[in-house]
Amino acid sequence: MKSTQSFIYGVLIGILAVVLFSSKAVMVKLAYQYDVDAISVLLLRMLFSFPFYVVIALLSRKKGNTLPVTKKDYVWVVFFGFVGYYLASYFDFVGLTYIKASLERIILFIYPTIVLFFNKIFLKKPITKVQAGAILLTYIGVVIAFWDEVAISGNDTYLGGFFIFLSAVTYASYLVGTGWLIPKFGVVKFTSYAMLVSCVCVFIHYGFINEISLFSFPWQVYGYGFLIAVFATVIPSFLVSMSIKMISSSNFAIVAGIGPISTIILAAIFLNEKLTLLQFFGALIVIIGILFVSLKKESKN
Repeated sequence: MKSTQSFIYGVLIGILAVVLFSSKAVMVKLAYQYDVDAISVLLLRMLFSFPFYVVIALLSRKKGNTLPVTKKDYVWVVFFGFVGYYLASYFDFVGLTYIKASLERIILFIYPTIVLFFNKIFLKKPITKVQAGAILLTYIGVVIAFWDEVAISGNDTYLGGFFIFLSAVTYASYLVGTGWLIPKFGVVKFTSYAMLVSCVCVFIHYGFINEISLFSFPWQVYGYGFLIAVFATVIPSFLVSMSIKMISSSNFAIVAGIGPISTIILAAIFLNEKLTLLQFFGALIVIIGILFVSLKKESKN
């Protein structure tokens, strides 16, 4: 009975984490309504999340490292923080200036397939016929949803989709590349270090290209920046870890399948976005394909 309750709690925590993560794109789009650019919103996200990750990094540092860590390992932390959190986030935020939040989530959701490709190319891990079929199914779904949006919104959809795809690629490279590094630091410590690197990169980026004062935005933009940082970044990152610990990563992969659906619902409520029946069909195909890829990968591991 106790284990059943724990599993239910784990599922509920996982659902909450996925919904909070899904709200990020919606809140970014809401902030864009006040005529701010991608790097400005990203800067506010990093500014508000920075203190949390500093505290987390300091607290986790006291626990020591799981395995011996060299100076070269810290160089890799900087590199993957740059690629996996700074570049992936920047591409994502830029892409959202061109496409719907719901379509963004559908495209981002394909990152597990890119992980399989990278594992095949760099780690020589084979892709099974079942996985190949699931990957093909996933990309058919993306093409269906994307192509219908091009007919509605025009050529800007191509540019937005390109940036979101770059975000998925950079995040997938981060996941593949950090597989050997995370066990040395531990998940919490590594994540906090990588996020701090990302914050610094965004601060430098903003300092070089923006002439707009940090204190000149409408108050609503600061509010959305805070909400994105706390409720769509910091809190769900820990909820995911809690959920995986309680229900396993394979079960969380199933829960994560609600991500695109929750974004579609939130975007419809807060942004008045509407998907066509064809786009809903494409989204459903993507979800089925990714769930199949994730579960097959987990069972193989």
